[in-house]
Amino acid sequence: MLTGSRGISFILAIAIASLVMAFLSLIPSTSMTVLWGALILAFSISYLLINITLEFLVYREIGNIYNLLDKIQKKDLSEIQDKSIRSSSLSPLRKINSVINSYALARQREIETLQKNAEFRREFIADISHELKTPIFATQGYIHTLLDGAIDDKQVRMKFLKKAAKSLDSLDHLVQDLLTLNQMESGVIKFTFTEFDLKDLIQEVIEELEHKASKREVRIKLDVEHSKTYSTIADRQKIYRVCQNLIFNAVKYNHNGGEVIVGIKTSKNQIQVDVKDNGLGIPPEDLKRIFERFYRVEKSRSKEKGGTGLGLAIVKHILEGHKSKISVSSTVGKGSIFSFQLPLEKEKKVQEKEPTEAKA
Repeated sequence: MLTGSRGISFILAIAIASLVMAFLSLIPSTSMTVLWGALILAFSISYLLINITLEFLVYREIGNIYNLLDKIQKKDLSEIQDKSIRSSSLSPLRKINSVINSYALARQREIETLQKNAEFRREFIADISHELKTPIFATQGYIHTLLDGAIDDKQVRMKFLKKAAKSLDSLDHLVQDLLTLNQMESGVIKFTFTEFDLKDLIQEVIEELEHKASKREVRIKLDVEHSKTYSTIADRQKIYRVCQNLIFNAVKYNHNGGEVIVGIKTSKNQIQVDVKDNGLGIPPEDLKRIFERFYRVEKSRSKEKGGTGLGLAIVKHILEGHKSKISVSSTVGKGSIFSFQLPLEKEKKVQEKEPTEAKA
């Protein structure tokens, strides 16, 4: 009892009251009634003040600190809340409690990040195992069939060898995309920035993909001012891959007889590229995840259409390397629009005109 707030308050209040009574007793004119009244009054006031001070500024805060440390020890950080304390707080223990609380919240965020990373790692291993398994098993099946005797039939042999080669090509594309993505994330791949006309680059991509688009009767249209130059400074090879991936996806996930419109427009300092299709569209719940590795909106249909499932993840990293980002808007059944921006290079042309005007 004596170690609690009431016990300590009682002892200190008696001590203070005794000192007050002793001091008043030195005055000759002080009567016993006054002395006892002063003793009771000094004891009551001292007891109340000391008890309130100990209870609210010391013991309660110590109790909070103990509960917080107990939660940290038990790793139960879910109920910890962010409590900011003013620097003018009366209790230094409350400041200590605030520091410990901040540490616990930091640990909680760290644990949540580690849990998300662990979950992502599990999903990634499962996805890559599935992606690798498909071409490997297919190739094994074709080769073992040939070894079991089908190799003697020339027609069957050529057919199975072509299918095995196609599966191995798919495996090679997957491995190359994985290596590219890993090198981008680790900063191994460097960007080589040059000046080029974005309109000409996109025209090259369209010409490359026109044959694949014609098989599904999909029309690719370039919506630009043909007399205008859309000059930018970027890594031409990587931006080519961005445009190639976006336009190819717009064709692949479009319906037969659909249309893909690639628009280029400029603002004061930016060139914006929009790749629009009128195909399947993407559900709202999938929009935030389409740039993840191996994520497919419709896995069964995507498998039939081919691809490694890494294209949009590579697009995202390439544009981040250009200090840009990819954005998407989509309506199910009506189509999607993928957009990105690059800097508009026009200062050089202005500088070239100034000397000419000066000579004139």
